[in-house]
Amino acid sequence: MSLVVRGLTIDISGRRVVDGLDLDVAGGARVGLIGESGSGKSLTALALLGLLPDGATVSGSIRWDDRELVGLRDRDLARLRGDEIGMVFQEPQTALNPIRTVGRQIAESIRIHERGATRKDAAARAVEQARRVRLPEPEQIVRRYPHQLSGGQRQRVAIAMALACRPRLLIADEPTTALDVTIQAEMLDLLQQLVEEDGMSLVFITHDLAVLSQVATDAVVLDAGRAVERGPLTTLLTAPASEVTQGLLRDATATLWRPRGDA
Repeated sequence: MSLVVRGLTIDISGRRVVDGLDLDVAGGARVGLIGESGSGKSLTALALLGLLPDGATVSGSIRWDDRELVGLRDRDLARLRGDEIGMVFQEPQTALNPIRTVGRQIAESIRIHERGATRKDAAARAVEQARRVRLPEPEQIVRRYPHQLSGGQRQRVAIAMALACRPRLLIADEPTTALDVTIQAEMLDLLQQLVEEDGMSLVFITHDLAVLSQVATDAVVLDAGRAVERGPLTTLLTAPASEVTQGLLRDATATLWRPRGDA
């Protein structure tokens, strides 16, 4: 299955936030969308699943496995989410329901998309998903509520929910931004492993080239809603053509070489 985006344009309250974006994600590919805050990368991700805020207008084409998603009915998009395309959001605290155990939330994501799944089966699979994303003591942790988990553990729960029905494409929107460096490295390693195990395609959204280099092979650089550069990540890292990419590379280099004591 492949994702083909052509001329994607998004307007919100009369302001153009994404302007004529093209994006290709072949089956099994790992593609990054990178740019500074406000460049339109997260709004692009939301547009792919029909999750833009009220008042947003979308034009252009988003084709998933030769199926046009722009203009698709909400109920059809709802079936697509989680079943064929999963998404991990930047801040799991807002994505998780605070009054339900994390195990119940993982199980619900399974039952929504697999109507034949019983509560018992879904609960057992929730434990297995918790184990798969390397949560400690999965049988116990599924009984806990989001506020009882660390930030890294909550993000692992969000990943477990996104992958519960084995989607063919995973969209990860800045999934490591709020994590410390050690947990961030563990999360990137986990994502890479899961993507490879399931043969999924990946769209990874970030502002950090150093992070992107660990999970993607190709990238599209966004600035003010437009693609200013695209190609293999090795080329962008060694011979960046645009000023935007050059700035991102300087930021990544400064981060990698920053002494541990610096803020």
